[in-house]
Amino acid sequence: MEIRKIYTIGETVYDIIFSTGEIKAGKAGGSMLNASVSLGRLGMDVVFISEVGQDDLGEVILNFLEENGIKTGFIHQFKDGKTPVALAFLDQHQNARYTFYKQYPNIRLNQPFPEVTENDIVLFGSFFSISPELRKPVVNFIMKARQAGAIIIYDPNIRKSHSHEVAGFMEMIFENLSFADIVRASHEDFQVIFGISDSGKAFEMVKNHSNASLVFTRGGENVDVFTSVFSKTYPIPKIEVVSTIGAGDNFNAGIAFSLVKQDIFRKELANMQAEKWDNIISSGISLSAEVCKSLDNYIPKKQVLH
Repeated sequence: MEIRKIYTIGETVYDIIFSTGEIKAGKAGGSMLNASVSLGRLGMDVVFISEVGQDDLGEVILNFLEENGIKTGFIHQFKDGKTPVALAFLDQHQNARYTFYKQYPNIRLNQPFPEVTENDIVLFGSFFSISPELRKPVVNFIMKARQAGAIIIYDPNIRKSHSHEVAGFMEMIFENLSFADIVRASHEDFQVIFGISDSGKAFEMVKNHSNASLVFTRGGENVDVFTSVFSKTYPIPKIEVVSTIGAGDNFNAGIAFSLVKQDIFRKELANMQAEKWDNIISSGISLSAEVCKSLDNYIPKKQVLH
């Protein structure tokens, strides 16, 4: 049987993490990169589609990805510009506020895209997926993946800093919802985008635009799952949080990992029963909790997850 691939598409940045006014860590970052590294460390076959500059920082990131088993052949290295840097300032609750330094070329994602096959998994989202200069190549890739029969996971991941822009991107967000088989979104996403904080109302919004199941996370509180055949709330164990950077990204990684490990195919998703969802959510919670215990954006090497 052919090994199923997991494709992630999103931005690459270098995170410099501050706490109590001091630099605490520097890490390769970006929501899909964080998920990719954890999946690579779990032995998944991961292809990351992104872009970095032809500079020292870009080389550092590419080497790091390859060391973690991630295929980097579809990462565009641009000449005109620099690999982006993100300053992440942790507050007293270990949540991050970001300042970005970006210098991109006029033409972006100027590289070939991979051919996705049936029951592969594609993870996409964040502002990257609705950025006007990237929209055409991203949509083309997602549409081809969907037509090929891949499982599409969408994470809106719209930060409050973009709240004033959301109205102009609403149609693209609705289209992204329509592509998805699973939407994994936080309560902040729905609050920023739709002004909705109730998970049931959030699922009604998703159903208006998609046949996707919804995994609705609330930080360190419960996770609600809504599908066409059932709904369920899952408790979150309490942990001592060092940093929430990468928490949602690794929840996404846990979903993708569990889909592969349980041999769940796309045709099963719509009517999948609670037992398999229990395993999926357990996987997401486990990876998310693990990454919150350190300043890393990804799970430790040699992590074992079943």
